[in-house]
Amino acid sequence: MTSSETRPAVRTERRDHVLLVTLDRPEARNAVNGEVSTLLGRALHEADTDPEIRVVVITGSGEQSFCAGADLKALSRGEDIFPAENREWGFAGMMQHPVSVPVIAAVNGTALGGGCEIALACDLVVAADHAVFGLPEVRRGLVAAAGGAFRLPAQVPHRVAMEMILTGEPVTAERALDLHLINRVVPAGDLIDSALGLAGVIAANAPLAVQASKRIALGIIDGTRPEEDGRWKVSDTEMITVMTSEDAAEGPRAFAEKRTPVWKAR
Repeated sequence: MTSSETRPAVRTERRDHVLLVTLDRPEARNAVNGEVSTLLGRALHEADTDPEIRVVVITGSGEQSFCAGADLKALSRGEDIFPAENREWGFAGMMQHPVSVPVIAAVNGTALGGGCEIALACDLVVAADHAVFGLPEVRRGLVAAAGGAFRLPAQVPHRVAMEMILTGEPVTAERALDLHLINRVVPAGDLIDSALGLAGVIAANAPLAVQASKRIALGIIDGTRPEEDGRWKVSDTEMITVMTSEDAAEGPRAFAEKRTPVWKAR
């Protein structure tokens, strides 16, 4: 049995009042499988219910990828990539799991597809200078159904978001900073210290006031964001339609076979 099969897919470490959460599947570019969804969702829940934790920082293991999105190999094996319990938390255990404690993404490499959607679900983003962000789903016959298709337009200018969504083209960390999609760009070697430093500034403030301020800003009521309910309904409906199409099968197949996909619009 390899070390990757025995170690947990998500590691947590307390740094004073900050919980550092690391997606630890570098061999799979930190892609999200069922274990990642379960453990990340659990870490967020524990942080949100522990008065000693005031900020969460999420990062990925290694320097190549923050998160490659859904684990396509796990999906091809018929595995469930949602949390084993608390399925209402959604993809990665956090897409539909609003927490009052602030969450910072420390993006240490590529954040594509579901990885970008994790960053979009965080409150603040610090990125290494080699990081890239994008929603390439349309290139595979898929849709950004984990919140990306409606959260990206809410966070950057409309036409920029539409270009990213409809072309699938990624943007660099510097471009993301210009678009105010992220907060800071730092050298890769300074990423964690920078994210923890930002977390420390927040953690020094009154925790109840910080959490109440976040709930007001995001419209969190009883652990949900009611204003997103309609968008999730549309997203889920469209996802089912697309995922059952011939094109949705053709995209990943063409990618695996290293050829240009042949779209049939059916």
